[in-house]
Amino acid sequence: MRTFLTVHGTELRLTPAQLPPCTPEMGSTASLWVEPSKTFQIMEGFGGAFTEAAAHSWMKLSPPQRDAVMKAYFDPVEGHGYTFCRVHMNSCDFAHGNYAHAATPGDLSLAHFSIERDEQALLPFILAAQSVARSPIKILASPWSPPAWMKSNGQMNHGGHLLPEHRDAWAQCYVRFIQAYAQHGVPIWGVSVQNEPMAVQRWDSCIYSAEEERDFVRDYLGPQLEAAGLGDVKIIIWDHNRDLMVERAGTVYADPGAAKYIWGTGFHWYGEDHFDHVQLVHDAWPDKQLLFTEGCQEGGPHHDSWDLGERYARSMINDISRWTVGWIDWNLLLDQHGGPNHVGNYCSAPILAHTDHDSFDLQSSYHYIGHFARFVQSGARRILCASTREALEATAFVNPDGGVVVVAMNRTEQALAFTLTTPVGAHQAALPARSIATLLLP
Repeated sequence: MRTFLTVHGTELRLTPAQLPPCTPEMGSTASLWVEPSKTFQIMEGFGGAFTEAAAHSWMKLSPPQRDAVMKAYFDPVEGHGYTFCRVHMNSCDFAHGNYAHAATPGDLSLAHFSIERDEQALLPFILAAQSVARSPIKILASPWSPPAWMKSNGQMNHGGHLLPEHRDAWAQCYVRFIQAYAQHGVPIWGVSVQNEPMAVQRWDSCIYSAEEERDFVRDYLGPQLEAAGLGDVKIIIWDHNRDLMVERAGTVYADPGAAKYIWGTGFHWYGEDHFDHVQLVHDAWPDKQLLFTEGCQEGGPHHDSWDLGERYARSMINDISRWTVGWIDWNLLLDQHGGPNHVGNYCSAPILAHTDHDSFDLQSSYHYIGHFARFVQSGARRILCASTREALEATAFVNPDGGVVVVAMNRTEQALAFTLTTPVGAHQAALPARSIATLLLP
């Protein structure tokens, strides 16, 4: 068994290292039971978001540093081997300002549609990632807002609704965006209808009721993609927090005309956890998929915070254990301030660039994500994994090559003794305080 370990307050960061032995002072031994013959969902992959903020932060670094960032994320041998990412369609808060690809008011034929803005930074950023990755990168495109002229409030910020008379033109924008990206060698795997459709934000945002989202997919987006020969592009609904995901799925999936176009439900982690809602959506609609589409630590860059990594891993373990097939982080890269962001909504990212002196730092979230992304291959299946102690948080997978991957975390302040039991035997060890381990079994 090979082990990779990350431990709070030490130099162990995704480091090959043996787990320490159990000692009497640790008390009773927990049991971690893994059964590879009992399989569940197939994993699509892990990754983060290509944003204009990330792209510009990356471009401010020197070529060697840019290469190092790309290798850290996309190289499958020396880095995380990311295979599943997200990009914003039109602007988002992590852009230098509001912009739209169909910016000309009244241009219903989209004669002036252009992705010239993306050609400046976003597309070079994505193409650089593709050159490092050794397998295709699935990309989810998500809009934060339609163009201002298509909305009830006449602006891209502060919510508003898509005007009914512009639903057809807005659906055609998805088609044109997908086609334009494909011409640059960047295929779009899927689209979500709207980022956070129940949030009125001071930045780019748009409100959709469940009925509005259902009708837009059924009558406009689904048919438009199909008519353009893009019926294989996945459509994801909700793309917001776990709290209302059951309700949203219930309304949209109840309509067979809408449901036939929809691949699954996307969700975020802001607000209360509600991991049970992820399970409920699967149980009620097992033919539909679940995808974590965004999460980050809000309120600034949070340099060197260990809580970041633990928040990521806790969400990943709980979401994946409830049938989630992929996990996409928010910004791949931000600057030392947690931006740029055109409304000052600064956040953290797994890699923070010091653009003033050409360097970058790997945050704890980078290492914790790596305990999954580096070892769980696309096409892996989650397998049965049960722990006798809540403090021993774990999930497990079998890769396409037959190797078993177990990820176990201990967020407590005490080392935790446990026995890992599999069909080929048992192994006793201790998981240090504030640590995460990936165990690889042949």
